[in-house]
Amino acid sequence: MPTRPAEQGSRERHLDAALSVLLDRGVTGLTVRGVAEAAGASTLSVYARFGGRAGLLDALYERTFDSLRELLEGLPPSSPDGIGDLLHLALEYRSFARESPARYGLMFERPVPGFDPDPALRSAVLRTTFGMFIARVDRVCPPEADARSAAYQLWTAMHGLVSAELMLASRTPLPDWFIPPTEEANEQMYRRTVTAMMTGLGLRNR
Repeated sequence: MPTRPAEQGSRERHLDAALSVLLDRGVTGLTVRGVAEAAGASTLSVYARFGGRAGLLDALYERTFDSLRELLEGLPPSSPDGIGDLLHLALEYRSFARESPARYGLMFERPVPGFDPDPALRSAVLRTTFGMFIARVDRVCPPEADARSAAYQLWTAMHGLVSAELMLASRTPLPDWFIPPTEEANEQMYRRTVTAMMTGLGLRNR
């Protein structure tokens, strides 16, 4: 039976509340009660719409990837400078992660004990967002190279840099660490590494 508009609107309200809880309080706030209170509803309403906490987390996981997809869709149209476009995407990806480490963690780490997103859902959201990334890489990839493989190598470098930056930022700064604990220093390191990766992969404007 199709979901009625009122029910869909209520589901979206609950998801908006769950996302607000994640952004404001982190994963520890993602309880059925916490989300219900944020939505101004009862815990029974969460169970009715999502079947429980696991269903709620699956839906929220999908919503976080919707945010990333919307970011990628909102990037400026492709220009003749494909390398510049790709670097811009990489910088926007870093900003997305820094905007909410809790959201980024839910997407790519395992911050909620016992929560493992549904495999079909994981495949769908990764296929969509990673496919958009591959399309950007393909524009600057040598004809003889595998754009998908190059995109994966570049993304893992981006992901590793961002994850390390977020981890270090969440702890007491190390006085002898070679990267100063500033946004500018971390962005400079990120730019240099992403640029070096693109060069090493043979990515270039055609």
